[in-house]
Order: sequence, then structure tokens, then C-alpha cells
Amino acid sequence: MGYLKRNAGKRLDPELVLPGAASCVSVALSYHSVAEGAADGLSKRDEAAARGVVARYARFDDYHEILGARLETLTRWLDDRALPVRRSLWYTDTGPILEREFAERAGLGFVGKHTNVVSRRLGNWFLIGEILTTVSIEPDVPEKNRCGSCERCLSACPTQAITAPFRLDARRCISYLTIELKGAIPLEFRRSIGNRVFGCDDCLAACPWNRFAREGGAMKERERSDLAVVDLLELLALDDAQFKSRFHGTPLARSKRRGLLRNVCVALGNVGDSRALPALARASADSDAIIAEHALWAIREIEDRTPGAEPRP
Repeated sequence: MGYLKRNAGKRLDPELVLPGAASCVSVALSYHSVAEGAADGLSKRDEAAARGVVARYARFDDYHEILGARLETLTRWLDDRALPVRRSLWYTDTGPILEREFAERAGLGFVGKHTNVVSRRLGNWFLIGEILTTVSIEPDVPEKNRCGSCERCLSACPTQAITAPFRLDARRCISYLTIELKGAIPLEFRRSIGNRVFGCDDCLAACPWNRFAREGGAMKERERSDLAVVDLLELLALDDAQFKSRFHGTPLARSKRRGLLRNVCVALGNVGDSRALPALARASADSDAIIAEHALWAIREIEDRTPGAEPRP
């Protein structure tokens, strides 16, 4: 996460990103689906079938493309009406700006105790994007925090990554561990990951504001039903070419084969049974040392809870 430190100055001063910046337009794109709740978390059925779960936002084509196309169109519209000297830049999780703070100041939502933006109309299930512009625009009324005394998100986190209200230790967060982290997942967190193979929604799903969530049409058109619940053994068999073919154009491509299969091994170690051992044995001989090490860990976990097996260190 060194990029945060490298760009700290720009995040604090938008003029270092866009000289003359005067306004920020903040937008939201819902990815809520009324049917998605059934695919969340760890169920007995998933455990028996060795299935894994993908975070809700990633069950679509890449949101950078979907939201980015709309931001680009809006940016052109804004610049065309501000010629000849105005300039605007758009971002969606891609630039060194304080996205959540801008969203709150624009009245889009408020930063909840889980450090994500919460909307009174969309709950937690939305993506945000921004247009930084030199055009001066009358500001909207900032949203105020509406968490009240609720702390459901804190108790919902499997790894206690939310160490206090409004404070997140990203190094403990399952989304960080399964997506951003490039090396080995620390042993202390592996069992808490459960059957999650890309991201985690637990703190978001716990928020009571979700009862007002609205289904998003733009994202629904690009939904990938095959990513809601995935077959762990099928994923473990993917070579590099197969991985790229299956996940090209989706958020999962970001993890690369190494990251996804590492996560799959951890999930199998948590929910797999003896039927997963042959596939894990093959993965333990993978040319990628990270995959191989996590496969060996998963084998030990399964064998240790298999009746009649001798405990291993």
C-alpha cells in the first residue's frame, strides 16, 4: 500500500492533480441486485460442494469500464460548455484524490463507521466516481453522518479489521488480503477468510441502511452470473491462459492467476474435504511458490479435521 504514501500530497491538495481545480463532481453507480444476498457468505451447501464467494461489486464486467465510460461522456459535456480554457479530469478509484470525502461533501452519502460511503437511497451497494474540474460549480449540501449508535459493521468483520469506529486496519481486511496483497496471506487470517476468494462484503451487508438500496440498471446489464458462486476445484485447475480467458474484462483479472489460486487454496483449506486433496496435491507442486505453499497449508487443514487422521504440526 505504499502508493498511499507516495501520493499523499496530491490527495490533500487537488491543485497538484489538476492546476486551477475549483470543483469536484461526485457520482454514484448502484450495483445492488435483489437476488445477490443468497450468494453471500458461507453456507453448509457451499461447504459441502466446495464453492467460493466473490464480492458483490466484482460479479460484473469491470466497473472501471462501465462507470468510466459514463464519466468520460459527462466530462466532455462539462468541458464543451466551459471552453476555451476550462479543463476536467475524471476518476473512478484511479486517481490520487480523497474520493469518500468528496462524496460526503457533495451530499452523495456519508462515511460510515466501516470507512465506506453509505447512501440513504442506495445503502452500501454502489461505486463512486469523480470529475475534478476547473469550472466553478455551486456546491451541494454536505451529507452528515447518520450511523448513530449502530456498530453492526464492527462486529460483522471476520478479522476485526475495523479497530474502532471510522478506523480500518487495511492489513487485516479480507478485501486487502485477497486482492491487493501480492504475497502470502498471514497465517493468523487464513481461517477467517472462509470461502471468500475475492473481496468481502460482511461489513457492508451488516449496514441497516441497505433496506433502502435500489437495484442498478447499468450494472445489471453487465452482470456475470457465473461469478456469484464459483467452483473452487474448477478454479484450482486453471492454467495462466485459461485464467486470462475466463476473467478478462472482470475485476478478478486484477488478482492474476497467482492471487486467485492462492485464495482458492485458502478457501479449500477452510471448507474443502478429502475430495479436494488430489487437486491440492497437484497445486502443491505448482511452479509458483505462493500457490504451492498455500496448497500445502490447505492440505494440512483438511487432514487435521478429517476423522481418523493424525494431527500435523
